[in-house]
Amino acid sequence: MTIGGSLALIIIGAILAYAVEYEFSGVDIRVVGVILMLGGLIGLIIGIVRIVTARRAAAPRPPIREERYYEEDVPPTYEAPPTRRRPY
Repeated sequence: MTIGGSLALIIIGAILAYAVEYEFSGVDIRVVGVILMLGGLIGLIIGIVRIVTARRAAAPRPPIREERYYEEDVPPTYEAPPTRRRPY
């Protein structure tokens, strides 16, 4: 569950628990709201833990230092192939 989905569950649960005064037979809206808020809170905690652990696992690696040494008297070992002229 994403953080946005968890926040949506918390908001919907709070609306049902505190703002709605409608009654169904056999269903308590306040209890449903509290259950949705608890589910959203658990999802929010799990989502934050997943983000924190993913950031720790992707720690940046130290930069690689590349050194090249050139000798002045040695000719290059690679010669570029001759290029073809394109006709006009």
